[in-house]
Amino acid sequence: MISADTLSPGQLAALLAFHADAGVEWLMEEEPVDRFAEFEAMKAARSEQRQQAGASQPAARSEAAPATRQQASPAANQARETRAPAPAVNAPAVAIPDAQAVKEAQFAADSARSLAELRLAMEGFVGCNLRNSARNLVFAEGDTSNGVMIVGPMPYADDDRDGQPFSGRLGDMLNRMLAGIGLSREGVLLSNVVPWRPPGNRVPTAREADICRPFIERQVALAEPKHLLLLGNFTARFFFGGSDTIHQLRGEWRDLQMGGHTVPTLATLHPQDLVSAPINKRFAWQDMLAFKARISG
Repeated sequence: MISADTLSPGQLAALLAFHADAGVEWLMEEEPVDRFAEFEAMKAARSEQRQQAGASQPAARSEAAPATRQQASPAANQARETRAPAPAVNAPAVAIPDAQAVKEAQFAADSARSLAELRLAMEGFVGCNLRNSARNLVFAEGDTSNGVMIVGPMPYADDDRDGQPFSGRLGDMLNRMLAGIGLSREGVLLSNVVPWRPPGNRVPTAREADICRPFIERQVALAEPKHLLLLGNFTARFFFGGSDTIHQLRGEWRDLQMGGHTVPTLATLHPQDLVSAPINKRFAWQDMLAFKARISG
């Protein structure tokens, strides 16, 4: 166990950020609790309850049995015989099948006539299990008037905490990427393929992506961007298909059909790729320059 007393404020902040990124939401009780003593006390209480129940059960049976036999009637016996069997104790919980969840997501997305309506629809959608572990729905945010939309893979810990896309240090990195080509986060529309943070920042599964696909495609259709920038490996594969890596998919303009119109789309590395491996910054800078040249033309 790491003692907080020996850590500097900076080290303590880094440790807390590490736990948050790993999905830890609760740390320690305010007061120390002896779990071993608590468990022994629970066992003793249960043993005492069983002993008391065993002592009183025979007498209760002897008193209740005659009355039961006297009150029983042919009609009651027939009702017991025709009674439906009790459900199995270990029956699995009913879950929405993936195909049905996709259909419900598609219907909710198609029914929205604006981004505001789409957000309300997504807040009421229960077909994706990611919403059960996430703190917030992280919806598209920014300005649609400039025609630039940027899409990442999923919310990270800071995004989930703030309820905003690209928060924290990854947001700071994106801000610097945009500033380098004369853009700002206030002047573009920011969003993610999956609007709920997966536990521990893991990559969304194919099933989760399929369920969330109608929502992000509807966001693009409603926003009608003139240019689309995709960030990261997962996002590029999601829109372009295939199994190529972001280093194979980046830097090449492709046309995507969204909402009945064609959107010129470029993929580049995610801010996380730049934070974890600064050598990637040169590749991202090349892509951002290409993006600037296209939107300025």
